[in-house]
Amino acid sequence: MIVAPHYRQLPPELVEVQQQMESHARRYGLDFFPTIFEMVDAEQLHSIAAYGGFPTRYPHWRFGMEYEQLSKGYSYGLQKIYEMVINNDPCYAYLLAANGMTDHKLVMAHVYGHCDFFKNNAWFSQTTRKMIDEAANHGNRIRRYMDRFGVEEVENFIDCCLSIEDLIDIHSPFVKRREARDKYEFRSNTDEAAPPAPTRFAAKGYMDSFVNPREAMADEVARKRQKVTDEVFPAEPMRDVMLFLLEYAPLKPWQLDVLSIIRDEAYYFAPQAQTKIMNEGWATYWHSTIMTRHGIEPADLICYADHCSGTLAGSQTRLNPYKLGVELFRDIEDRWNRGCFGEDYEQCTDMRAKREWNTHAGLGR
Repeated sequence: MIVAPHYRQLPPELVEVQQQMESHARRYGLDFFPTIFEMVDAEQLHSIAAYGGFPTRYPHWRFGMEYEQLSKGYSYGLQKIYEMVINNDPCYAYLLAANGMTDHKLVMAHVYGHCDFFKNNAWFSQTTRKMIDEAANHGNRIRRYMDRFGVEEVENFIDCCLSIEDLIDIHSPFVKRREARDKYEFRSNTDEAAPPAPTRFAAKGYMDSFVNPREAMADEVARKRQKVTDEVFPAEPMRDVMLFLLEYAPLKPWQLDVLSIIRDEAYYFAPQAQTKIMNEGWATYWHSTIMTRHGIEPADLICYADHCSGTLAGSQTRLNPYKLGVELFRDIEDRWNRGCFGEDYEQCTDMRAKREWNTHAGLGR
């Protein structure tokens, strides 16, 4: 039997499970990139998670801090990472080797929900689909700068960049506010600019005041000075503070490159924060649907219910995006199945009639 490349990373018994889960997901209309599952142990998964899912990312102390937090939380029984999936083409997902078969099924169904969301949600439409390669490239560039300028100097500058990584314009991928510059065309900040000079036309001495009038030359010099001023400082405020620094801050070329790397990665991760509730809700909705209808063996029902309820458990101190997200999608499905929309429903003033409204529209899915 010929096995597709994206199935070859798993043991044979899990390859069969992956094919089944993928078949169920596609039967429900989910559309996703090819998905590659990697089996890793807890230590490897914590290392990957600490790097945001990219093990070849640039080195920095905060990733070590994240690893310590994740590994200690797992060893103390306070938290557990069931899966991690990367927005890429193909998508990469990591399975925890210590999980049982029921958990693997649940995680695979959950991952396919995420992959469908990554591919089709508008906020992710402008993100790079080759981030695994880009993250490795970013890591290589920063390591070269560390070798050349010293680890401490580069790491200290990365600290400064990370302190403002949220100061970007999340709408800029969709709204063209102005002409974009080449991100690798860095302006020289060290060279002294020559003073602007007017354009003079060749003329004999007695005709010079007529061919090159002083008023016209003074106006031209003023225009050129204003243009230089505009290049040094934007005419209007910029929402993207990191881009402002890239274009106007007196930084060295290597610092500009590092800042552009941090900014590019900030734009890649921004949609994940923007859509956290929807993304987790969508994946939870589909893993619940697929597992309860197709994926659970009778002997595994209690195990599935226990682990799924733990994922959806509420808390008095923090919001659970899995629970809130899946309830939003279930409410949408219920309202559209019962026809709770349209002019008649909106204009109905009887609260009891609204609660019992049901036109059997069946449009929830």
